[in-house]
Amino acid sequence: MMTNKRLLLLAVFCFILPRLATAQNHDVETYRDQYRPQIHFSPAAHWINDPNGMVYFNHTYHLFFQYYPDATVWGPMHWGHATSTDLVHWKELPIALYPDSLGYIFSGSAVVDSNNTSGLGKKGKIPLVAIFTHHNPNGEKAGTNNYQNQSLAYSLDNGITWTKYAGNPVLNNPGIKDFRDPKVMWYARQKKWIMTLATKDRITFYSSPNLKKWKKESEFGATIGAHGGVWECPDLFPLKLNGKTHWVLIVNINPGGPNGGSATQYFTGDFNGSKFTPRDTKTRWLDYGPDEYAGITWGNTGSRKIFLGWMSNWEYANQVPTEKWRNAMTIPRELSLKAVNNEVLLASAPAKELNALTAKTLVLKPTVKAGQDILANLNKQYKQYRFDAKLRNKPGFRIKLSNDEGETMVIGYDNKTGNYYIDRSASGKTDFNPNFAKTAYAPRLAFPKTSDIHLIIDASSIEFFADGGLTTMTAVCFPHKPYTHLYIEILKVSDIVQPSVSGLVSIHGNK
Repeated sequence: MMTNKRLLLLAVFCFILPRLATAQNHDVETYRDQYRPQIHFSPAAHWINDPNGMVYFNHTYHLFFQYYPDATVWGPMHWGHATSTDLVHWKELPIALYPDSLGYIFSGSAVVDSNNTSGLGKKGKIPLVAIFTHHNPNGEKAGTNNYQNQSLAYSLDNGITWTKYAGNPVLNNPGIKDFRDPKVMWYARQKKWIMTLATKDRITFYSSPNLKKWKKESEFGATIGAHGGVWECPDLFPLKLNGKTHWVLIVNINPGGPNGGSATQYFTGDFNGSKFTPRDTKTRWLDYGPDEYAGITWGNTGSRKIFLGWMSNWEYANQVPTEKWRNAMTIPRELSLKAVNNEVLLASAPAKELNALTAKTLVLKPTVKAGQDILANLNKQYKQYRFDAKLRNKPGFRIKLSNDEGETMVIGYDNKTGNYYIDRSASGKTDFNPNFAKTAYAPRLAFPKTSDIHLIIDASSIEFFADGGLTTMTAVCFPHKPYTHLYIEILKVSDIVQPSVSGLVSIHGNK
């Protein structure tokens, strides 16, 4: 006769463990559908757009995001939620913020209120405070101009659950239709919070001692920068270059990007706690590709600024040919400043944490022959990979990604025009929108004798970094099969240095 302990062990082996294994396998299967990113964050199901509330706290990166849980097209906005301890592997959590009587939950930010300036902390617990836009759809339908207002929510359990502030909204709309996307930071020099807010076609700065009462400080941008569409999702932060602090102001715009639709522009200059003063009046783009938008940085990361964008474009975001989910985020990128011809420019690089995904690296011979398949010796189990090389004298080149269906994605540089480009006209499925297949261009901003290029390829995207990240391009694509062939064509084989290709392990546990 079996004892109770033996019966319990038998139950574990025969009943519980198989079901745990099935649950784990189901989780992996969720992320094996066609076009699913394997090294980028995407929701298990349904619609996603702007990253929100990005904050680092207690060794955890929080990523909130615009989310509609009832369909794969845009709808009443919620804040979805995911966390990571390494910026690479993400755990999707229950929805953090739901729409309520004040409206949908539009974009915003989150801060660590270490000094409890808000008074929302209890029993010594440090509050995480989310500052977001309440968007009232009824007011919008009625034709009013004050249907977007700023509100708060707070968490006392490390961001797991959230309570909306009873006094919402904390910043009322003064009569501006587009009054949204608050990005808040602590300005230590003057011991106050600074809110950078998108207001129609410009930025308005507000300050507060406690996150609840806000005072207007200044406006920026009415006569500077790109104005092809409304300004959205701003971000303000300092970065050092050669020991000197410069301020960077990111402003997303839709439409009006350099290759059509939505894109991210930026300005460098100075901020004195009240006013942002640009260094010059040039219009610059953080990413020239068609598919990086609404990008902002994580808060509470010290001097390190880590950027993440939405990997899509409003021209076709609701139409891309995915079924269970729609759209994803870029890889995390580290931002830095570089001096080029007396200009202070913003550069992007893949975050170092991505190196943990490297499974196998092949260092290639310097003399890569035209027509040689660089991926031929990389195990085909790696459907996602990166290509790195340095080029002398920057000749014109073409990098061609292709699959067994003959579909191609071409990334290149034209040394006659000085432009990089991405051509996805034959990349796979392109007929869902007439603007999708056109070639995107980006200028070369620096001309060192030896320059670097980096390509990160996933199931439905490529991210291209050149010249120390001064030129960055992101593009989504929808091939019927993975791109398992890579060819590089250059003017002279002696111009390529240190080429390598690396397989990348899926963050979802499958190859």
